Amino acid sequence: MTLSQVARRTGMSPAAARRGLHTLASLGYIRQVDRHFVLSVRILSLASAYLQAAGSDDLLLPELRRIVGTFGAAASIAVLYGTDILYVAHYSEERSRRIVASVGTYYPAHATSLGKVLLAALTEDQFEAYLGRAELRPLTDCTINNADDLKRIIGECRKNGYATSVDELDYGITSLAVPIRNAQGRVLAAINCSGYSGRVTAERLVAERLEDLIGSANRIGRVLDANPALAHSLHL
Repeated sequence: MTLSQVARRTGMSPAAARRGLHTLASLGYIRQVDRHFVLSVRILSLASAYLQAAGSDDLLLPELRRIVGTFGAAASIAVLYGTDILYVAHYSEERSRRIVASVGTYYPAHATSLGKVLLAALTEDQFEAYLGRAELRPLTDCTINNADDLKRIIGECRKNGYATSVDELDYGITSLAVPIRNAQGRVLAAINCSGYSGRVTAERLVAERLEDLIGSANRIGRVLDANPALAHSLHL
C-alpha cells in the first residue's frame, strides 16, 4: 500500500501514518519498495509469539482433529473481527480441495456459518452498527447480499442456536457452526465443521453433527475458562 492508502484505511493523517510506517520499518516489520510499503517476513515472529504464548494449538487443535477424524473434511474456530471472521484455529484433511483457510485468514462474516453465529451473539444495537459498516457483497450466487435476508437468518440462528452455510463462501462448501461460550454464557468464539456440497446437505449436518459439535463447543468453552490468557486474547 502507498502512504495515502494507509492513511485512508486507518483514518490517520498522512503525517501520523508516515511516522507509524517509519517506526515499523525501523523495527523490521515492513519495507518500503518505491512508493509502496510491504510486510516483511519478520512479521511472522509476532504471530509465532502469540501462538506460543497463548498455546492455542495445544489447547484447540485436539478437538478440531477429533471432529475431522469423526466426520472428515474440516473444522475451524473463529472470532468476529470488524465485519469479518478471523480464524484462530483450523484443521482440514483435504486442503487441496478447499479455498485457503488457516490461522489468520479472514472472510466476510455474512457469507459463513461461523460469522452468522457470531453476529447472532451481538446486541441489536451492535448488529445494526454492523449492518451500517458491512458490505454484503456476493461471493457466489448463493451468498446472502441484502440486509433483510440477513436479519431473518440471524433471527433464526438466535432461536436455533446454530447456523448453516451452503455454497455462500465458495461453491462446494456446506458448513454448520455453533457458539463457544464461557462459564458466564458469553460467546467468545464459534466453531464449525464442514463437508462438500453434493455429499452432504445442511439438513444432514444438523441431524448428524449438531449434538457432537455442541459437545465440542462446551469442551472448548471449559478449556478457555481454565486458560484465561487465551480467552482474553480472543476479545478483539
